[in-house]
Parts: sequence; structure tokens; C-alpha cells
Amino acid sequence: MTRPLRFGLVGTGYWARSTHAPALAASAADGIEFTSVWGRNATAVAELAARHQATPYQDFDAFLASVDAVDFAVPPDVQAPLATRAARAGKHLLLEKPIALSEPEADELAAAVSQAQVASVVFFTARFQADVRAWLAEVTATGGWAGGQAIWLGTALQPDSPFNTPWRRVKGGLWDLAPHVISLLWASLGPVTAVTAEAGPADVTHLILHHTNGASASVTVTLSAPESAAVARLELWGTAGRSAAPLETDQPTAPLRTALAELAANARAGQLSHPCDVRFGRAVGQVLADAQHQRDAHHGQPG
Repeated sequence: MTRPLRFGLVGTGYWARSTHAPALAASAADGIEFTSVWGRNATAVAELAARHQATPYQDFDAFLASVDAVDFAVPPDVQAPLATRAARAGKHLLLEKPIALSEPEADELAAAVSQAQVASVVFFTARFQADVRAWLAEVTATGGWAGGQAIWLGTALQPDSPFNTPWRRVKGGLWDLAPHVISLLWASLGPVTAVTAEAGPADVTHLILHHTNGASASVTVTLSAPESAAVARLELWGTAGRSAAPLETDQPTAPLRTALAELAANARAGQLSHPCDVRFGRAVGQVLADAQHQRDAHHGQPG
């Protein structure tokens, strides 16, 4: 019998506790053993590890030595250098989006994954939902789409949100929500070849995405909407009419289990490519960085 792949979790915050740790703990049937937890807060590490019968670590190298794969649930500026170290140590990677907050760090991480020949998956949540995958299969088979439009008015910057974190307050909806939207439009309309960006009030960002087949899509995102205005919607239009994508789930543990299972299967098979691997995460990050440069040039940093 093939032994389970030993997975370690990096992070002890809300997202790690509410989604990543439960997904890892529920993945034994996929040949995954949740063995280790690393974080910067010793008390939080000990508590989360004890909850899941895992071993707590604060020495990152010792943590890496204990696992075959690493699941990251930390801010992107923390994730990028640690994931690069993990890849160089030969560990397979489950990454959060965006994979980094700077192009050099994203390039370094992608290069480390390629050089180490490890498997990688980036958790663009909707891309691992069964209903969204069925929709993508349907719209790509139909074809003839001339464009798309998406709006995501999120509320993460409300004072009581568990997602009101320092990196989101600095980078806003462009870096937190737009990756999900870009990922879906990329899969349905083709790769993004160029982006035009404009800033609205606070962290509001408007994007026009240009795709390889000539299609274009408009996107508006923000994290600073009030609860009464919250909405998430994406649709395509073309010769077949209009088609709306299913909403991103508010129960992300199930799609994360799918992402973990696919990473584990690829790792065992020596399959290094995945539709949402680190190279795709880097490509989405390049679109974000281009949009950020345009925001900065015209309006300064997002509020």
C-alpha cells in the first residue's frame, strides 16, 4: 500500500483554522495525512496542532523535514519566500492566491517550483467547485463568447470581518478578489493578453481585460462595500446569449479538499502541471501587477 503523503500547514489565522486545517483533516481518503503545523505564534501553533493531533513546529526547516507537501494559509507576502524555501526543499505546494505581492517574488517562487520539479496548485476557490467546473465545460464547449462582465462588491474591510487583515487593507480588492474573477474569465474567454485599470474611491478598481481570441471583459472589485451593497456576479455574452457563472461557495472546505486531492494525485504521479499551478498563479499575478502600476501612475496607492 502506498503510504499517505504527509502534509504540513503553514499558518494559524482565521482562514487556516476555519478552512485549511479542517480540509486537511478530512482528506485521509485521498491519501493525505495532516501531520504538522508551523506558525509564528507558538501558542496558536500548539493549539491548532493539538486540535488535529498534529505536531507543532516553530523551526521552519524542522517543519519542512517532517512533511512531503505544504499547505499555505498565510498572507501572500509571507507565503512567497516560505513557499520558495519549501519548493527548494523538494516539497509539493498548495498555495493561496495571489501567490506573491511583487513580480520578483512571484518569479522566484515559480522558478523554484520548476527547478525542484515539485507539483503545485493555487487555490482559486471557484475553480475547484463542481458546479463552476460544469459551467466552464459548458461555456467552453458552446463557444462564440464575445465578452464578459463581473462585479464583486465585497465587505472584508468592514470592522467586524475576520478578513479585515493588514495586507487586504493595503492591497484591496484588486489583489484579493480580482484573482478569482480573472481566473474564471481566463478559463472561459482565453488567456488575458492586456489589462486597462482605473481606480475608484477607496480600494475600488475597474479593469478591462483583453483576451487572446479578441474577447474583452469588464471587472469591478472592492473590499470596502457596505453589507447592503454586497454582490458577486460574473456572466458571459455572445452568439449563444448570456451565461451566468455559479456563485463562489461560502463553504470553501469542500473545494479545498478537491484542490488538495488533485495536488496529492499529481505529486504521486510525477505530474507537475495543473490548470491552476504556480505558473498560472504567476500569470494572474502579472495582470494584477500591471493593473497596480496603472493605479499608482494615475491615482496613487489604493486606500
